[in-house]
Amino acid sequence: MNANVAMKQYHQNHVQGGVDSASPHRLVQMLMEGAFEKILAAKRFMATQDIAKKGEQISWAISIIDGLRSCLNVELGGEMAKNLSDLYDYMEQKLLEANIKNDPKILDEVGVLLLQVKTGWDNIPQEFHNNTLES
Repeated sequence: MNANVAMKQYHQNHVQGGVDSASPHRLVQMLMEGAFEKILAAKRFMATQDIAKKGEQISWAISIIDGLRSCLNVELGGEMAKNLSDLYDYMEQKLLEANIKNDPKILDEVGVLLLQVKTGWDNIPQEFHNNTLES
């Protein structure tokens, strides 16, 4: 077994183990981290002009962000959840634009927005982890 295959299997097992034991709050954090990692990877592939891999990473980031949006509970979260849904939609549109225009600055913009949302999410006090806008 070569080292790349072994590392990939280790990473899959590590991530799966983390998902199995994660709280709903932590799962959202993991999704945000995953989307950010995909944006960074897309930027690297953009720099090396690997268009196919760039597109795959952007697609994956869009899927993750769409998953975050689908978890929102707009009834419970009201205007805040609606605003977050709109922001996720904006991020997805900008990622599509970055892919079409091959523009790393747009990837940076979405990355900054995602990190701002994640920072807010990370700062939710422990006692409120079960009372979030995500269902």
